[in-house]
Order: sequence, then C-alpha cells, then structure tokens
Amino acid sequence: MDLSKAFDKMNHYALFLKLLKRKLPLQIIDIFVHWFEASLTCVRWGSSLSHFVKLVSGVRQGGVLSPQFFALFINDVIEELTKLNIGCRMSAVFVSIFVYADDIVLIAPSVGSLQTLLALLETLLENMDMRINALKSACIRFGPRHDADCANLTMKNGDAIAWVSTCRYLGVYFVSGRELKCCFDQAKQKFFRSFNAIFSKVGRSASEEVFLSLFCAKCVPVLLYAVEACPVNKRTKNSFDFSINRIFMKLFRTGSVALVEDCQRFLNFLPASYQVDVKTVKFLQKYKALENRICSLFGQEADRQLRNICTVYNLPSGSSASKINKQIRSKFFNKSP
Repeated sequence: MDLSKAFDKMNHYALFLKLLKRKLPLQIIDIFVHWFEASLTCVRWGSSLSHFVKLVSGVRQGGVLSPQFFALFINDVIEELTKLNIGCRMSAVFVSIFVYADDIVLIAPSVGSLQTLLALLETLLENMDMRINALKSACIRFGPRHDADCANLTMKNGDAIAWVSTCRYLGVYFVSGRELKCCFDQAKQKFFRSFNAIFSKVGRSASEEVFLSLFCAKCVPVLLYAVEACPVNKRTKNSFDFSINRIFMKLFRTGSVALVEDCQRFLNFLPASYQVDVKTVKFLQKYKALENRICSLFGQEADRQLRNICTVYNLPSGSSASKINKQIRSKFFNKSP
C-alpha cells in the first residue's frame, strides 16, 4: 500500500497526544513542540523566495526522527488490524500487516480476507486524514494458485488495486510464484550503470587498486543489496559472479575466467557468491539474537540455513560468524590457481 504524502499529512497535535499517552517525559515533549512550532518553509523560484509559512503538519523527510515519529503515529492502525485475526497464521500468531515507515504490506490467506483488511485500513487512515494511492499500490500472489484469475481489490471511492506479477518493496523486487522468490534483474542493471558512471570518469587513468576500491564501495553494494534477507539459490549466485567477472574482464582486457579469478585473489577481492554467504551468516546470527516475537517464528529456518552454509564449508553446526567468514575466505584465497 502506498500512502499519498504520508509524511506531509501527519498532524502535530495528534502526535503530541500519542506521546502523552505513552507517558513520555513532558520536558522532551516540550522540546518537540518547540521544534515543530519553529518549523518554517518557503518556495524558491529562480533567485526569488516567497514569504515563510509555518508548518502545521508533517515531518521532514530524511530527518533522523521522522520514521520514528511516523511509526508511533500509525501504530494504532497496526493494533486495530491485528485485532481482526484474519491474517496468515505463523505458528500461533496471526500476521496481517508489516509496516516500515510509510511502506505498508497487508498479508492475507484469501482475496476476501485481504479486501476486509483493506477496508479497515482505509477507514483508519481516513480518520488520520491520510489516503491510499491506488495507482501506486499493487497486489501480488504466492502459492499453488498464484496464477489463478481473481477480482481486483476495490477501495471506497471505486478505485481498483490491480494484481501484478512483480512488485517492489523496500528496494527488493518480488515475483509471483508457487514460492516466495525475488528478482535481481533491476539490481544488475543499476550495478552496470554505476560501473559505467565510474569507468567513464576514471577509465584507464586510475590504477587497478584505486578503481577496485571505488568499485567495491559504489557498485558491489548495489548488486548485493538485501541478498542476505532474500531467498538466493545457486543459479542467482552464479549470475552475480558472472556480472562481476564481466567487469574484471573489461578492466584487465581478458576473456579468461581463470585469469579473472587469479586477479581477484591478487587484489584480495572475494567473489560475489562467497560474499553472499558471508553477508547471510552475519545477518542470520544477528537475526537469531533478536527478541522480536515475529522474528522468533523463523528461528528454525534461520538455523537450517546456517547449518547448510556450515556443511558447504566443512564447519560444525553452530560455528561463529567470524569463524565461518574466515573459512569462506580461506576456501577461495587458498585455492590453487
């Protein structure tokens, strides 16, 4: 669900009331009140500025506290939707909504349940003077009947939210199918664009070490964004390696994969498939340490993934992240050329 101008429509006084209900110290609330009262804005047109106008609603997008303020502001919506108990069951817990700032995901086992959740969400948001943007919202389906035809979700004003085969949430593209899966084609496109932007500037003028430093800082994170939290199979890992190998081939003017691997060892560059395993291990071990109730539901799956990685690298189950990381790097850099 996409909210129209969510951060701009957050009522300041409603936020202060929610802070009071949570028994936040009055001295801190007074600081927030003064801070919002001193917020002014103007319109710039060329070299001219309009009169300054006081902001009576909304928070600064990009502000450090803005996501926390909005999460607190919309928390009542989450609680009301949870009371319906019509989401997807995970063990003994019903999960019907995930919220990260103004990015909302509704989860339901059927189209009818999803329509019920949407109707309540729309009512609760209207009470907060917020609206759902149907054009930027989408529905996606996973499971055995993912490709079955079904009616679109309908909002109160008659707008329909269409079903799609691919959608983007928090920068990750999900693809409809029998199981949850992700698509990294867009990440690869951005990866090559970022490489071309750097290569066009420094080109052959910079040394390999300098270029590789820029490449690791600006390009590789684009390609491997969120892979530690997504289902990634061997085929996807190989595609990551192929994308990076193409860059090394262009940089060192060679078509030999063996020579590329030698260059990567010489420059202390860990291939993408190994980097995915390192990132996954660190993420899963931090994930298991969380005390969040929802996260605990996936503890067994996290243990299974960690055991699989340990098996691949001949390590005992339960090895620390640092030990696994050391073994992963040793497997590649100690390989005979």
